[in-house]
Amino acid sequence: MNSSKRLETWAPWALLVLTLVIWQVLCTAFSVSEFVFPSPLRIWEQLVEFKGEIAKHAWRTWWVTMVGFALAIVVGVLLGFLIGSSRLAYAAIYPLMTGFNALPKAAFVPILVVWFGIGVGPAILTGFLISFFPITVNIATGLATLEPELEDVLRVLGARRWDVLVKVGLPRSMPYFFGSLKVAITLAFVGTTVSEMTASNEGIGYLLVSAGSAMQMGLAFAGLVVVGAMAMAMYEFFSILERRLTGWAHRGSQGH
Repeated sequence: MNSSKRLETWAPWALLVLTLVIWQVLCTAFSVSEFVFPSPLRIWEQLVEFKGEIAKHAWRTWWVTMVGFALAIVVGVLLGFLIGSSRLAYAAIYPLMTGFNALPKAAFVPILVVWFGIGVGPAILTGFLISFFPITVNIATGLATLEPELEDVLRVLGARRWDVLVKVGLPRSMPYFFGSLKVAITLAFVGTTVSEMTASNEGIGYLLVSAGSAMQMGLAFAGLVVVGAMAMAMYEFFSILERRLTGWAHRGSQGH
């Protein structure tokens, strides 16, 4: 079991190293121009050379994403609770939300710029718009799939509908909730970066556009690496929270 756990821990890193090695070998063997597709070594050089500038833009992207994501959690949980606790609300709201989620969020950026101007506002709201839906759906699903038999027994024992939802439904929805957070946080970074590419003068999105226009593809890829690293770090953070707070729902995978 211990060897299996170690293998699971190191497998992603081994795959990453293998991918980087193959990438570097191909770029070197075929003399791929850095203006077309920079090698990992070139990207690393750009990361080191522009570390101060990248760090400044990364910090802007990170805190803006966190604000939008926090809004997504609040709105997502409240909407999910409303939809999952009422069949009428589920029937009325869920189809509309599904249609809204199908709209490309990048199309909202010009509208948000008109409303809020260039800067933080559009980036926060784009991150929010793209990430609240998974949270809403998972909370609603956790509540809506509460077993009718269990609810009937609790009602017979004197529990009110509110008691069933808050004391049984919400705890039961926690695995769904943390699963949605891991998906939503990656989407939030996508939304923020897309908005920064067209409606900001700071952030990783702005850095990508600036580097691309200056034909510094190594720097552009370095920005992509930083966004991916931040998203992976937050994903792992929520994975740790999930294991600690909802271990009861994953006993089969905990090795106990």
